[in-house]
Amino acid sequence: MKRRQFAAWVGALPLAAITDAWAQPKSIQIIVPFGPGGSGDISARMFADFITRKTGQTVVVENRAGANGVIGVELVRKAPADGSVLLLATTSTHLANPSLFKKLPYDPEKDFRLVGSFGTGSTYMLVRPDAPWSTLQEFVAAAKAAPGSINYGHFNASSQVTCAMFANTAGIQLTPIPYKQVNQAMSELIGGQIQVIFTDTVQGDSFVASKVVRALAVHSTSRLKKYPTVPMITETYPNYSIQGGFLGIAVPAATPVEIQQRLNDLMNEAVTTDPMKSRLEGFAFAPQKLSLAELLAGERREREKWRTYVPMAGIEVQ
Repeated sequence: MKRRQFAAWVGALPLAAITDAWAQPKSIQIIVPFGPGGSGDISARMFADFITRKTGQTVVVENRAGANGVIGVELVRKAPADGSVLLLATTSTHLANPSLFKKLPYDPEKDFRLVGSFGTGSTYMLVRPDAPWSTLQEFVAAAKAAPGSINYGHFNASSQVTCAMFANTAGIQLTPIPYKQVNQAMSELIGGQIQVIFTDTVQGDSFVASKVVRALAVHSTSRLKKYPTVPMITETYPNYSIQGGFLGIAVPAATPVEIQQRLNDLMNEAVTTDPMKSRLEGFAFAPQKLSLAELLAGERREREKWRTYVPMAGIEVQ
């Protein structure tokens, strides 16, 4: 059978049949390199449900948090390249980490291949409901009056860089407080131990909707339909420019292209059909179909941007 005919035949098979052709996995595993409750966890579980409904294959989502996502990423890098173990790829793991760490144990491009994207999202700037600042300008004025007195929580590379970049743009000094998981940082924000968090709109949405936190501003290409009164950061600071949260699915680089393509087809269908499409759009994500080549080109382009973001944010490379 010619390669082109074989690829077309494989593309028509259910995912279970494809993976069985190499490794006969009992189930598919999606490794989320961060804790439960975050945007990656939510997105991965939506995709897992889609695969099960579409193919009948069992899909297990496992959270393996730690070291800015490195622990989970390394598990997938060392896993069989047969489509049985997938990685929830994020802004932190595939764009920011290469510029934040001098000795990163993996190379996003050499070790992995993106097979799909949930889209690029927006970012909330969150404070307590009773915070003394009703506007972004008041927040900045308070930070300038008492440099270093306002603490911000970060729980991955993207949450750290987005806030540090804002501080740099606004000309203020904020004190970073690291956390292992978003829920830990959110708990301390609600409790008053820290005063601000930058997080993408997927993982922040339920907290804003329940009014346990307040969105002081949002970083997006336009005001959110869900919260039209929340101003964009760029309305006050037009020079604040940084990509919103990226979420996707990756596999080990040695995974056969036929499996990569089938996963790409599944991802493209999942994110552009309901219920996942509507839910992602409700989180202010913009899902779209992207080919394997488009995913690779986009990843390279955005990673180059992050090489400039980290020094601009004034963060010391670890």
